[in-house]
Amino acid sequence: MKINPNGFREYDARWVFEKDIDIEGITNLGKGLGTQIIQSTKIKNPRVIVGHDYRSYSEKIKKALTDGLISTGCNVEDVGLSLSPMVYFAQFNLNSDAIAMVTASHNENGWTGVKMGIQKGLTHAPEEMANLKDITLNNNFLDGKGSLKKIDDFKKVYIQDLIKKNNINKKIKAVVACGNGTAGIFAPEILKGIGCEVIELDCNLDWSFPKYNPNPEDLEMLHAIAKAVKDNKADIGFGFDGDGDRCGVIDEEGNEIFSDKIGLLIARNLSSKHKNSKFIVDVKSTGLFKNDKILEENGCETIYWKTGHSHIKRKVNKEKALAGFEKSGHFFFNQPLGYGYDDGINSAIQVCRLIVDQNKKMSELIRSLPVTYQSPTMAPYCKDEEKYKVVDEMVKEVNKLKDEGIKIDNQSISEVLTVNGVRFSLEDGSWGLIRASSNKPSLVIVTESTKSNERKKKIFEFIDNLLQKTGKIGDYDQKI
Repeated sequence: MKINPNGFREYDARWVFEKDIDIEGITNLGKGLGTQIIQSTKIKNPRVIVGHDYRSYSEKIKKALTDGLISTGCNVEDVGLSLSPMVYFAQFNLNSDAIAMVTASHNENGWTGVKMGIQKGLTHAPEEMANLKDITLNNNFLDGKGSLKKIDDFKKVYIQDLIKKNNINKKIKAVVACGNGTAGIFAPEILKGIGCEVIELDCNLDWSFPKYNPNPEDLEMLHAIAKAVKDNKADIGFGFDGDGDRCGVIDEEGNEIFSDKIGLLIARNLSSKHKNSKFIVDVKSTGLFKNDKILEENGCETIYWKTGHSHIKRKVNKEKALAGFEKSGHFFFNQPLGYGYDDGINSAIQVCRLIVDQNKKMSELIRSLPVTYQSPTMAPYCKDEEKYKVVDEMVKEVNKLKDEGIKIDNQSISEVLTVNGVRFSLEDGSWGLIRASSNKPSLVIVTESTKSNERKKKIFEFIDNLLQKTGKIGDYDQKI
């Protein structure tokens, strides 16, 4: 039996299958999760919804996980090939006690994982992951007798739920790109259903991901969408990740728009109908939320919070926020717009609503925002065992440099936010972020300048210089 302890991440579990975990390890994970669900809900035979993404090995892994869940006493209800948000939706629609979705999201082929949750609309947070790790690695399993039930055609229920609430009264021509991931059998149908004219791009399922990983932060995927948008004279381009909980956006001119700016436009659009609302954004997001005039006029408040879909979901839930936005493309819409969890297709629907409500092209809407110069998310390699220590070191170092009055491109550090890694702001509102990745052996670096590309690069050089001095950083996935 093989199960690498490092696979238990901050808010989900991910391993390279067979290298870091074997089938017996997956079954033990199921036993651990089943035990945790029973102890948490105090129900002898809790109902657990399971689903899986379209990787060649995901069904086999789901079966092993299900065997473990059943052995503890869980009654498993299998909704089949799914998106993560479809499984989250099923918990509400079928009123189950917990969920487990077999997916490695946008990670490369070979990876597997599980996103899980007990309380409706929420997925595991670090405390629950630590508890699950403890139960699983120490074999502290309950013994029971559960059952397995297949739920046929649940896909239709999920699709119809999104369509029936969201008809739009203006024809939008949309490129829908799925990178051959699972969203291919959901997104085109839903967006056609609400009234869009859809141009499909890599929507056929192919678990070898022949072109690129389905990841809306991947520049290769974004360039392919941009080309299709221009070739087809489309109004908008959408890119969905492997399990459909994230969405990337390209405007009608073929420009990639970072998701935090899309979030700000959606927040502005919603704020006029939902005054005095709260919005939650992650620390990788643009500084523009902070003093946005339209949000201020409508009495809305923005809270910067920890990056990670579980963290933002929980904060949206706790603050009763209307919506939450992550730079990675996870958007969370609470009642009356959604159930509080991240759904990439619902995010695309809200972008369509934005275009219809404002009656403007996406490029015009973007130009209505103050100009900032943003980096993509950059990830230098850093071992799982070392990444949090490196970040702790960076927190101390940045605070020390702030106290010493160090300047970056002639700007002093005016504020340091340490809610998740270290985000430091300069006098002009430019900022840089260093945090540990929650699901890979790497750090996460983001920079934004309110003034110039040059300043954005200077902030990155400052960060990179600090990191190189640690001697614990490997290659970057991409750099500016």
